[in-house]
Amino acid sequence: MEGFNIRVYGIWVQNGNILVNEELIRGNKVIKLPGGGLQLGEGTIDCLKREWQEELGLDIEVLEHFYTTDFYQPSAFDNSQVISIYYFVSAQKPALIVNTEANERTYWTDLKDISANTFTLPIDKIVGYMLANIYNNT
Repeated sequence: MEGFNIRVYGIWVQNGNILVNEELIRGNKVIKLPGGGLQLGEGTIDCLKREWQEELGLDIEVLEHFYTTDFYQPSAFDNSQVISIYYFVSAQKPALIVNTEANERTYWTDLKDISANTFTLPIDKIVGYMLANIYNNT
């Protein structure tokens, strides 16, 4: 193990929908929540705000912490341990379907369709399961 890879993601729920991100990582389609990697000297909230501004051009308000990885997760991409931190967020500017790059898109999906299987990566699957329990408990 060569260290930690700390990832910070935002959960934006609005009008019964949730914003998700789809991108190609090493040739594989990955569906995840918008966010990215913490940089040295940066706090988690500042990281999340920077990532959303860089990726989506959105200034966000970080509302509350939702989940932090509580198990060991090796990275699928390098020799590190992944720790992911999730916050609920909101933005004043509405987000429609956003095409940020040729191999990436961000879009709204119906919350009632969210499950562990919505997402690709192991930690995101746990968050998908937790969100489904909150929003789909009918």
